[in-house]
Amino acid sequence: MSSQECLMAQMPPSALGLVADFFKVLSESSRLNIVCCLRSGAKNVSEIIEQTNLGQANVSKHLKMLAQAGIVTRSQKGINVYYHISNPFVFQLCDLVCSSLSIQFQEQYKQLSQIKLTQNKIDS
Repeated sequence: MSSQECLMAQMPPSALGLVADFFKVLSESSRLNIVCCLRSGAKNVSEIIEQTNLGQANVSKHLKMLAQAGIVTRSQKGINVYYHISNPFVFQLCDLVCSSLSIQFQEQYKQLSQIKLTQNKIDS
């Protein structure tokens, strides 16, 4: 398969559903906040709450969803449970999206600046 071909085009609909479900889990800002919090390493619920300013019930609910999706895993150390990212590719994915959006916003800003400049010339 060449680099131009889409891997997803080769997948059956049921597998595409799993891909869509993965992206659904990442489509919530609180879960993204938790993922970002875990970028620096494993944390327990209290540390995640402190860093994200999310409530305990909210953090627990989102960690459960992230764990079910295989994005985070848990490990017990003494009486504490620590959560960490299962596969660091999730950070590459988030970085790619953020970079793409940054470029898009810069282009929109340039276009708006050009429109304002043109409008100012017309108004003068």
